[in-house]
Amino acid sequence: MNSVDIKNTDSNFKDVVAAKIGLEAIKPCYTCGSCTGVCPAREVVDDFDPRRLIHMIVLGMKKEILTSDLIWFCCFCNSCYYICPQGIKFSRVAKELQKMAIDEGYVKEDFLKEMEEINSHLQDLCRRTMFKKVKQGFWGPHKMPCWQNTTKVK
Repeated sequence: MNSVDIKNTDSNFKDVVAAKIGLEAIKPCYTCGSCTGVCPAREVVDDFDPRRLIHMIVLGMKKEILTSDLIWFCCFCNSCYYICPQGIKFSRVAKELQKMAIDEGYVKEDFLKEMEEINSHLQDLCRRTMFKKVKQGFWGPHKMPCWQNTTKVK
């Protein structure tokens, strides 16, 4: 992430997103990276990073995040939720960001049509990645510290 121009941020953005989700779902995030480490979409789209997107929300980077194509790559598998030490369900955050982007006019119809075509392929790739991780039994050589604490390397 590049430098943040404080004049172009919305300090209430994190509160708005949290309220739309129905709880203070974003505030307890301390950006440990567990969500990014387990995310199957990350395996497919290198730039997709739930931790960075949450950090951008907290910083108030509303325009940057609602115009980003990255909010559309979450495959809603909830892997992040199961591993998150704070219990944050990024899939809910991503879905709300998508709704906000549409409602506030940041997304054009053409883009939504393109995403419909891509979405089935993305879902399939995410499923295959998840099956691979499940097949490993989540005991693979994981790099995230929280995974190392809760999994055994055989």
